[in-house]
Amino acid sequence: MILNRIPPKILCRCLNINSRATQNITHIALRPITYTSENAEAVDLAYASYESTGEVEHTMPPLVILHGLLGSKNNWNSMSKAIHRTTGRKVISVDARNHGDSKHSLQHTYIHMAHDVIKLLKKLELTKVSIMGHSMGGRTAMVLSLLCSDMVSSLVVVDISPIKTSPQIYSMANLFDAMSSVAIRPGIAMSKARKLADEQLKSITPDLNLRNFLITNLVQTNTGSYTWRVNIGALKDNFQSHISCFPSNLRGLQYAGPTLFVGGSLSDYIGKNDLKEIQDYFPLAELVFIEGAGHWVHSQKPEKFLEIVCKFLKEK
Repeated sequence: MILNRIPPKILCRCLNINSRATQNITHIALRPITYTSENAEAVDLAYASYESTGEVEHTMPPLVILHGLLGSKNNWNSMSKAIHRTTGRKVISVDARNHGDSKHSLQHTYIHMAHDVIKLLKKLELTKVSIMGHSMGGRTAMVLSLLCSDMVSSLVVVDISPIKTSPQIYSMANLFDAMSSVAIRPGIAMSKARKLADEQLKSITPDLNLRNFLITNLVQTNTGSYTWRVNIGALKDNFQSHISCFPSNLRGLQYAGPTLFVGGSLSDYIGKNDLKEIQDYFPLAELVFIEGAGHWVHSQKPEKFLEIVCKFLKEK
């Protein structure tokens, strides 16, 4: 079935969710790893779990963390540990399809990504979770909350909006092309491969932090060749029509649970005047900004981010 053509109000039934949840609805160019053949089906997602080994059971729902475009669960390793340590909640950090250790697919829409997370939650036998997502992951979290609100106890959205899109996001197309053109000789050490990739990416972006972020996706195969673990082809093909914008066919749906939007004061991915329209989707939404932070709020101001998010999770 083609998920993005399914009316959102009946999507939960199509996803076979439990009945309670359905009620609320030489040098070589680096190549992406092979696609799956099940183009319209949910894919299996890799995840990391952070929980205490003792016998104490916490009654609060687990927190599921969804990373942003070209990221991975590893980007949230330190923050996941800190949130678990501060709140006592189990934390599950997930690799999105076409990212990290998760499977690849030709499809990359927010409906598909929400479907993937639902499949994982069913596999883990979790009927209620809190969800936090950054950027692309934030939109996935919003879509899941709107479609299957009974599964979500609270929602945290980090520096992304359902209302508008930052003009900066369209520069991603250049990054896809640049990553595709990187060429590295097979068999060399990873440290040298990283340096070569960095040199080739300099022509596209002078931002060292961004280049380092992109290079976290560089992996060496069993044959000694180098590739990107993100599925650049699928991301590029789906970027303009799906990834760069929030699904327009979800208007009229609401998630009425506790919701926190966290923006960076230096970022334009979410506007200070967006709250009224955000509340059309999320009536209980609160919006806070962290001073001095850009789009990567959680890594640029981790202590303040941790304080704000943990306070919300403890209260909600």
